Amino acid sequence: MSRTGKLVLGVVAVLLVVAAAGWVASSPRRLDAATLAATGPGNAQAGARMFDMGGCTSCHAAPGATGEARRELAGGLELKTAFGNFVVPNISPDPEYGIGRWSFADFANAMQRGVAPDGSHLYPAFPYTSYARMTLADTADLFAFLHTLPPVRSRPPASQVSFPYNIRRGIGLWDLAFLRTDPVIALPPDADPAVLRGRYIVEGPGHCGECHTPRNTVGGVDRGQWLAGAANPDGEGNIPNLTPGADGLEDWSAKDIAYYLESGFTPDFDSVGGSMVEVQENMAKLPASDREAIAAYLKAIPARPNGYPSEKPES
Repeated sequence: MSRTGKLVLGVVAVLLVVAAAGWVASSPRRLDAATLAATGPGNAQAGARMFDMGGCTSCHAAPGATGEARRELAGGLELKTAFGNFVVPNISPDPEYGIGRWSFADFANAMQRGVAPDGSHLYPAFPYTSYARMTLADTADLFAFLHTLPPVRSRPPASQVSFPYNIRRGIGLWDLAFLRTDPVIALPPDADPAVLRGRYIVEGPGHCGECHTPRNTVGGVDRGQWLAGAANPDGEGNIPNLTPGADGLEDWSAKDIAYYLESGFTPDFDSVGGSMVEVQENMAKLPASDREAIAAYLKAIPARPNGYPSEKPES
């Protein structure tokens, strides 16, 4: 074999090894099957609390739905991002168009690992990177509650995602970098139980960091600027800084925060607005102890300067 032929063969071999390594690295990583099998059946009543905590209806109800129709999780909301337009799926218990045929293992792997029942990767427009911190017991409770809701026989349109983001296998590599189950804010085991509970809610099912933390160029949350606020992905304004510094909630007491989550009123008697309206309405349904825990956590985390660029002054 000529020297050139050997060189070509060597390059091909290297490329094959790299491709194989990439294929393995991007494989879906499911939860342990034995652990899932040992998880007891969920409690639907407790799952209602998780449903409100996670704000499921805010994304999965049909756009414009009101009243009891908000419990019909037909999907259809369009999330516009720099990577494409993602359409929220139907997660009603309908067996054909929703999740009615899913097992608990299917549901838990979607929620906590971003893996669909068919083994494909879900896009992180669905906040599984936060839900990864949920307990399996809470996940089972939520699954049980979803099955008490009305089935909806409709299929939302497909998401529109451009190349290369439409290659779902690549999400497996993204998960390697950004799918973590450890807490963002380290706390000692003997920390105030309210702060620990607040960390669980905010970093897990409440997924507050998904909106309130800036992201890098590939869409990963910047943990170093946790809850420091971010540019609104819709392109209009910014999402507020929730840290206890001068740019955030320094002047808010824990009671102010808890009352805001309950009533929608700020300490200055302004009212909640924008996309936060639905979040606040969901939080108002939680027990007071959960809102107080969220407040305790937000007052305990490190203060950060705003994580979004300053607005340009008017000329």
